[in-house]
Amino acid sequence: MNPLLSHFDTAPFSQIENEHFMRAFTQAMADARAEIDAITNNTNAPTFKNTIEALDFAGEQLDRISSVFFNLNSAETNEEIQKIAQEVSPLLSEFGNDITLNEALFKRVKTVYEQKDSLNLTVEQQTLLDKRYKGFSRNGANLADDKKARLREIDAELSKLKLKFGENVLAETNKFKMHLTNEADLDGLPEGEKEAAAQLAKSKDLDGWLITLDYPSYIPFMKYAKNRELRKKLSLAFGSKAFKGDELDNQENVLKIAKLRHERANLLGYATHANFVLEERMAETPEKVHSFLNELLEKAKPAAEREFKQLEDFAKELDGIDQLQKWDGAYYSEKLKQKLFSLDDEILKPYFKLENVIAGVFKVAEKLFGLQFKEVNNVDKYHEDVKTYEVYDAENTFVSLFYADFHPRAGKRGGAWMTSYKPQYIKDGVNVRPHISNVCNFTKPTDTKPSLLTFNEVTTLFHEFGHGLHGMLANTTYPSLSGTSVYWDFVELPSQVLENWCYEKEALELFATHYQTGEVIPMELVQKIKESATFQEGMQTLRQLSFGLLDMSWHGVDPTKFTDVKAQEDKAFTGTDLYPSTAETCMSTAFSHIFQGGYSSGYYSYKWAEVLDADAFAYFKEEGIFNKNVATKFKDNVLSKGGTENPMVLYKRFRGAEPKVEALLERAGLL
Repeated sequence: MNPLLSHFDTAPFSQIENEHFMRAFTQAMADARAEIDAITNNTNAPTFKNTIEALDFAGEQLDRISSVFFNLNSAETNEEIQKIAQEVSPLLSEFGNDITLNEALFKRVKTVYEQKDSLNLTVEQQTLLDKRYKGFSRNGANLADDKKARLREIDAELSKLKLKFGENVLAETNKFKMHLTNEADLDGLPEGEKEAAAQLAKSKDLDGWLITLDYPSYIPFMKYAKNRELRKKLSLAFGSKAFKGDELDNQENVLKIAKLRHERANLLGYATHANFVLEERMAETPEKVHSFLNELLEKAKPAAEREFKQLEDFAKELDGIDQLQKWDGAYYSEKLKQKLFSLDDEILKPYFKLENVIAGVFKVAEKLFGLQFKEVNNVDKYHEDVKTYEVYDAENTFVSLFYADFHPRAGKRGGAWMTSYKPQYIKDGVNVRPHISNVCNFTKPTDTKPSLLTFNEVTTLFHEFGHGLHGMLANTTYPSLSGTSVYWDFVELPSQVLENWCYEKEALELFATHYQTGEVIPMELVQKIKESATFQEGMQTLRQLSFGLLDMSWHGVDPTKFTDVKAQEDKAFTGTDLYPSTAETCMSTAFSHIFQGGYSSGYYSYKWAEVLDADAFAYFKEEGIFNKNVATKFKDNVLSKGGTENPMVLYKRFRGAEPKVEALLERAGLL
């Protein structure tokens, strides 16, 4: 009996063997094809219900199996799962193409689309119809047969290349180990970090200490370790991931992905991949993205240069450093921050015990949206680290299931993300509630200490939980418009806006208590957190903008003549580089966001959404950060609406006006 082919509500993790996946995919694809055929071969005239709506609900089992499988491939993978992913990705890509390149089906969709003005559709139905029609036309339905065939080849190849890219980055991350046996090499590291490094070494049957490229290990070492040579070694290892000319090298993959995306866009009648992508974004065109990034660059660069000069002077005065290098940045920034604000992550961490921060983010959600979280132990999990919660609203109605997975391990990719195991939708009068998951990589508890978060990790937890709320509070009819299924440059608004509560006294008092004494975080520390929030904001902004510009340099131009990944990258970074370039490092070869994830031509959207979030939070600040009226407007117009309407329309309904870039510049201290 294959558990993935039964009609499961919660994912049946404990019953799944790896061999179940391929059989389940094969069967579910066949079933979904039969559903599509039934829509295509329907002898009745095409209507919204029998064509557009039917399509949206088709292939539900396949979607569930895919979400279980690909979430595991990110959070709890192994070689066998990665092999299945390589095998199944091109099949799924082909399956998608079989739908979008199905002429008879497109004909039905087009018939409904051409009658749309006389159909008396709701706004959500109009959006779905529009999205469906574009889904076909933007994926080649109007192409000649030979071009359709080429499109299929490109899509199959891209799906494999993206997976290979990600596997290489993960393998490179796991491969590097800096094994230290001399305690002097750890000078400067806080006790908790040393203990974590010792525990890591012990888990690998080694003496001494182990430092890896996983963030909870890498970042503290770069921030605190006095040994400049070891920082350099670690920094170069991190920066040279998949850039060593060996079997894990990604340079060829980067060039192929960029060129295939460009060819695909050209086939569909677009000048570049960015033109294709941005047609479905708030930003609309590459020109708008460039002018947005350059406007911010103009404002941020003078501040960044001043901050960098201050950092250079400080490092020279402190340690006689003549030329500040990339491996010095975090170390001297931390020292300067301590000098200016007497604020050290190590002073803050005792107030941010992971369990308390989780309780805190739940409390914030309760005060804003009336939500209650109840931990349950009867839900199947894929790893013992995962916690599961049932979420209820103020009327005690079930809202969502929530999975939380917070610590790094070998089978889990780095970073933090939100995902879903089951979407929300309304069918046959029943509001089917979603299953949402947050996955992060926070420092594990040690033998003597619980998991204590850096302030940066606290904001990461709030950020991902903001995405989580977008999924949990979804309230739409159609699954493809539900939750985070919104324009990509709108999707970061709920996540980024929630980070703001981490800086507010009223919110911090709810959860920031010392893990040993229970003392609430002192107000002078809260004040310092707020003051230091804009520390080196110019440099941070420049860094984010440089990533957005790098993304556009791969996707907003014709890359067919590109042969040298590093040369191309250096060119993109020309106006934003503060540190000297290092020949042995390259960001593109490990830039998973744009070459494996969904951020190609979309990295600018972090900054774009920051403008939205600064403007939105300014509204909360005006009325009170827990103001029920503003929170309800945010829930009703943003969080629950998914992609049912144009995001600018939704935003203006919440805020009463378009967002202003000044709100961001003011918050960042760049005005």
